[in-house]
Amino acid sequence: MAQPRILGILLAVVVAAAVAVPPATAAVASIDLGSEWLKVAAVHLAPGRVPIAVAINEMSKRKSPALAALADGNRLAGEEAAGITARHPSKVFARARDLLAKPFPYVKSLAESLFLPYDLVPDARGAAAVRGDDGQVYSVEEIVAMVLHYAAGLADAHVGAPVRDAVVTVPPYFGQAERRALTQAAQLAGINVLDLINEHAGAALQYGIDKDFSNASRHVIFYDMGAGSTYAALVYYSAYNAKEYGKTVSVNQFQVKDVRWNSKLGGVEMEMRLVNYFADQFNKQLGNGVDIRQSPKAMAKLKKQVKRTKEILSANTAAPISVESLYNDVDFRSTITREKFEELCEDLWEQALTPVKEVLAHSGMKIDDIYAVELIGGATRVPKLQAKLQEFLGRRELDKHLDADEAIVLGASLHAANLSDGIKLNRKLGMIDGSTYSFMLEIDGADYVKDENIDQILVPRMKKMPIKMFRSIRHSKDFDVSLNYDKAYELPPGIPSHKFAEYSVSGLTDASEKYSSRNLSAPIKANIHFSLSRSGIVSLDRAEAVIEITEWVEVPKKILTLESNITNQNSSSEAGAANSTTDSKENLNSDSDTNSSAPIDESNAQETITEKVLKKRTFRVPLKVVEKTTGAGTILSKELYSEAKSRLEALDKKDAERRKTAELKNNLESYIYSMKEKLEESADILTVSTEQERESFTEKLNEVQDWLYMDGEDAQANEFKERLDQLKAIGDPILFRLSELKARPAACENARLYLTELQKIVKNWETNKPWLPKKRVDEVVSEAEKVKGWLEEKETLQKSTPAHSPPAFTSEEVVDKILDLQDKVASINRIPKPKPKIEKKPAKEEEPANKEKTASSESASNESQEPKSMEGDQSASPETGDSEPESHDEL
Repeated sequence: MAQPRILGILLAVVVAAAVAVPPATAAVASIDLGSEWLKVAAVHLAPGRVPIAVAINEMSKRKSPALAALADGNRLAGEEAAGITARHPSKVFARARDLLAKPFPYVKSLAESLFLPYDLVPDARGAAAVRGDDGQVYSVEEIVAMVLHYAAGLADAHVGAPVRDAVVTVPPYFGQAERRALTQAAQLAGINVLDLINEHAGAALQYGIDKDFSNASRHVIFYDMGAGSTYAALVYYSAYNAKEYGKTVSVNQFQVKDVRWNSKLGGVEMEMRLVNYFADQFNKQLGNGVDIRQSPKAMAKLKKQVKRTKEILSANTAAPISVESLYNDVDFRSTITREKFEELCEDLWEQALTPVKEVLAHSGMKIDDIYAVELIGGATRVPKLQAKLQEFLGRRELDKHLDADEAIVLGASLHAANLSDGIKLNRKLGMIDGSTYSFMLEIDGADYVKDENIDQILVPRMKKMPIKMFRSIRHSKDFDVSLNYDKAYELPPGIPSHKFAEYSVSGLTDASEKYSSRNLSAPIKANIHFSLSRSGIVSLDRAEAVIEITEWVEVPKKILTLESNITNQNSSSEAGAANSTTDSKENLNSDSDTNSSAPIDESNAQETITEKVLKKRTFRVPLKVVEKTTGAGTILSKELYSEAKSRLEALDKKDAERRKTAELKNNLESYIYSMKEKLEESADILTVSTEQERESFTEKLNEVQDWLYMDGEDAQANEFKERLDQLKAIGDPILFRLSELKARPAACENARLYLTELQKIVKNWETNKPWLPKKRVDEVVSEAEKVKGWLEEKETLQKSTPAHSPPAFTSEEVVDKILDLQDKVASINRIPKPKPKIEKKPAKEEEPANKEKTASSESASNESQEPKSMEGDQSASPETGDSEPESHDEL
């Protein structure tokens, strides 16, 4: 089996990269943005921490509401936004992800069906926008950006540093417009999108990362019913052999074979059946023809309680519902059985099986070929749904090996780690995901004749990602390109047209006119280059004109040369020979000038001439590509994006100021309560303060407390800080004296103990470390005596100082003096013992050795002089002979 191209290599255990990476860059995140909930996971390499973990929110919960709110001039998100839903339902925006890139009529209809009382307005593109309570209009991209900004904040809090690189999940039915809009929303939120990953691919990663498929491959169906949609994805797991460091290893992989969905069926649809059921009950209770569906606040309260009731029914056969002051101060209480709930949703159970049936039918597989059916998504906890799946699949138990809520976000975090530059993975799992839609290409232009040989299907369904493609057309004029969904009946939800992108390609007409006078060897054509990214986004990247011409071109050519070494036989023949040589040479250079008698340079140099040859040349001219897509599916223009970014940055600053104000207000409130408690309950505080101080301080505390709960409700941050500083100016000296009441005696006692211990240390030095410098030891002893004297003096002075007055000395001063003394002791204690001196041997023992050295040096000296003697005077040989016995004696 040939090794497939894989999208990524992922792991179970994350380790640091071999290169040193700053902590800030060695962290990435994944965001699972659902219709109602969002989950965030962070990959962070830090000692003592789990490398991959789900980030918790401010309520210590592992999932957060995917909500954004604009109320009273403030922006709220997550749990804060959920907290005001019942009071301000028109100011809290839910299901924002599902409103991206949708036309205004669709969004308005969806909001009304879900009882979402938004103030919706159409924007310039024809998409929906919302108006805040301040009158400012915000695009859906901005609302989604607010939610993603909140999600990024959870990752930042988990890591303890800004995390800007993230992978964001998308449902499989997201089309081109939705994917582009979500990417732009993430950019508005300050997030660098590493990739958009299909939800089923994230779940498949989490499932396969810790399994071995080398012995047997398997097909697994991932069935996901979330809040707003349902899908079934067929995934094939296998393994292939690869070379790694010279060894053959088995590498696991998976490929998404097919995915089918119902974009409208989810847990919310079940809840809406209950909402309408209880609304009818309450309307009967009220009478007078009242319909609470017309009251946004009443419906917000009812929907909140219905969600809890549905969750109770998943574990019980009956559940109560209770809503206080549902409408006009009238309470509502009722109960419902699981049987009645299943009856209300009777038509939904069969619809829930459709994605599984379709994925089996289109893949040509049978139920027995499926190894497992993994359930993910919160709505799969409904008992009736599980029973219908068991009945259809013929299984007693369904597979629930994955966390229904967190499988997708954890799998996406593995993908994020793989895409990061600062993290590497040590367990491999190949991933092949494909396009969930089929896309086709259409070309239109003046005099353009459609070429039946050109494949109009640009991207077949389930084509693996990423990939680059190009098409070549024979045309000589500017033209337009449109990208469409292949089947008009298989469009993303809410998308009215099968066309999702339009481009104009210009420059071809000019290029054709420029080269039309040349000898064209082939018709002019245009190459159009496309790409399908890992995020599933198709784009026209570039285009170029290709002109092929054939023309005569002059090229250099080498010619023969004549040498001037001809033998002269006589003067006339010599002259004739010379003239003959000149003529020949000229004949080679020119066909017409044969009678010239000009002299020729008779050197051996070569001469060149040119000749014309027929040559084929290809010119590639870049063409100008301009996107001209219009409608609700277009992304924000540069101007609109800049305006949106400015609005969000202004909200960021306002949020920071609001958080700072809330923090200072909380600090002021906490300080007041803490000081009041100490003044009332601490007996020691009576010792360190006078009655007048306490009365004055208590009066001031009450004054600030009254201001806090009256005029201070709308105060600014600087006002809270100013009043807190005023209270601390009175209270902190009292608290300091209170702390010193115990800290100072304890510090003095520890100091005396150390001074006593120091005496033992000095005696030990005298016995075991006699090499220590006496001067430095004496300095330490002298310093210890000074500290002892200072301590006794200060303690005597403190005894005469009232406890409510500033202390004569502090515990910190004592600690500083002892620490300084300890440093000096440690410095002396580190002085190493000197190395023992090596004694020299007596002169008598050294004499033979000296003699040997002398003899050796003399021998070497004589040998070095020997060559000179041999070259010069022969009388030197007796000296050489005399040196031989000495050399022999030395040996």
